Amino acid sequence: MFLQSIIYTFTKKTINMNFVAEMKWRNMINDFTPGIEEELMSNLSTGYVGFDPTASSLHIGSLAPIMLLMHLQRSGHKPIALLGGATAMIGDPSGKKSERKLLSQDEVHANLISVKKQLELFLDFDCGQNSAEIVNNLDWISKFSIVNFLRDFGKSLTVNYMMAKDSVKNRIETGISFTEFSYQLIQAYDFFHLYKTKNCKIQIGGSDQWGNITSGIELIKKQNVGKAYALTCPLVTKADGAKFGKTEEGNIWLDPNRTSPYKFLQYWMNISDDDSKKYIKIFSLLNKQEIEDLIINHDKEPHMRIIQRQLAKEITSRVHGSTIYSNALKVSQILFGKDTQEELKNISEEDFLMIFEGVPIYNISRNDIKSIDPVNLLAEKTQVFSSKGEARRMLSSNAVSLNKKKITVDSIINTDNLLNNKYLLVQKGKKNYIIIKII
Repeated sequence: MFLQSIIYTFTKKTINMNFVAEMKWRNMINDFTPGIEEELMSNLSTGYVGFDPTASSLHIGSLAPIMLLMHLQRSGHKPIALLGGATAMIGDPSGKKSERKLLSQDEVHANLISVKKQLELFLDFDCGQNSAEIVNNLDWISKFSIVNFLRDFGKSLTVNYMMAKDSVKNRIETGISFTEFSYQLIQAYDFFHLYKTKNCKIQIGGSDQWGNITSGIELIKKQNVGKAYALTCPLVTKADGAKFGKTEEGNIWLDPNRTSPYKFLQYWMNISDDDSKKYIKIFSLLNKQEIEDLIINHDKEPHMRIIQRQLAKEITSRVHGSTIYSNALKVSQILFGKDTQEELKNISEEDFLMIFEGVPIYNISRNDIKSIDPVNLLAEKTQVFSSKGEARRMLSSNAVSLNKKKITVDSIINTDNLLNNKYLLVQKGKKNYIIIKII
């Protein structure tokens, strides 16, 4: 049942559900404009979310608005993902204390290609009248002259109106350039353009985008086009107040070259119980009954981390594929399981380095590993321990493992112990790993 919900296959017949009601119980609505529920219940509607390709990858902070697009499509409506090929070169001041670094057109274009591929993982582009679309606002913004744009649309929003928005108001003291000040008007025009050309009446985004979105509604109103609507989701946070999607190493990216599938999976496996109960509603396609059952089962055996495992499975499979998810799970079990020495010997060098990305590495000569005792290896040939005395104490207290197997002062290490004929994995205590690489 879970697998069917995780890897959802769209058909020509769409799910008929009340989108707003569905998002309310999932706690995915921060604010919306009056009339949107009636619009969605009475018509096949079109809604869009904008993504500025300011980096070569999306990170998991972008998943909430992506999930809104997915649910919009599942409820029978048409989703549009707008890639900001133009706005990424301007810079959105929302939530920023200072000016963004300007990107070149080549940088934005390369980022756009990568981000487009990631968005395609989440939406269905072949399901009939509500098939998803991806558009690039550079396609229409680039056709404007600045004179025509300011003359035709700059008159519709007053400076006073734009200054009242938080994205501008919060930057007045530190300073905001005209470039970033104009971002609000350009995003407003995007909404107007999609309304005119694709009958897109709804813009969706994070709560920090409310000012930009409502500016689009105002522009559509002033241009006498029709009625438009806005819906925003809360910015996802962690129970301890820390920023969602951040670790000590930085963002959790969707690109496997920036965040390995193993680390991606581990992020979801390690979230707190309180956060897991919130995130399963936001980032899962499981229905209400399935989620309620999952929470009940989790509370019976919280040590089994049932919700965390479900989240890790669902999201990792969607972003990286089921095969890579299974592989990441396998290497995770090698790292944290018991009696895994044989499994460790059999994993590839690529998987080994993926698991232990960021772990300190000491290089030694192959001649030094022909036959050596642990004290000399760990305190003289390498500086895993600061002295031979410290090495002896740790080894005598059964606190050192080699390749997931405890070793003692009397152990002998040689080339037979090498993993992939190149590495030794040393573990101090429960969590401190060191790699010794043979060169």
